[in-house]
Amino acid sequence: MSPAFALAAALALLGLATALGIVLRVRDGRRRTGGRLRFDPADAGVGALGRHATLVQFSTEMCTRCPQVRRMLSSYVSERDGVHHVEVDLTHRPDLASRYRVLQTPTTFVVDASGAVLARFHGVPQRHALTDALTA
Repeated sequence: MSPAFALAAALALLGLATALGIVLRVRDGRRRTGGRLRFDPADAGVGALGRHATLVQFSTEMCTRCPQVRRMLSSYVSERDGVHHVEVDLTHRPDLASRYRVLQTPTTFVVDASGAVLARFHGVPQRHALTDALTA
């Protein structure tokens, strides 16, 4: 392999990795639809969901951004009446990852009082996007 070809291949790989990183960063924390998913409160070990909505955070023990999301969601629900926050540790319940199609942590669901998933967020949710999902 010639040095020029090796350099070109390395630069192409670097460009591809950079573009992929930018796309993933832009999509992180944005609102997505919940689809037809229904969340069962027994999966989180709670008896009932919030009167207005529940923010369900899926995390793992090794997740580095999960404590930040936990603090942010706890602060967010303390400012709103009828909204609860529950956390599901997928380290101890890996079956829930496939049931709710969680591919990364943290993942946050906005669930209404009946259990319907209204929105989902991968990564750290943006506060204004949470507010939009709750008012929709």
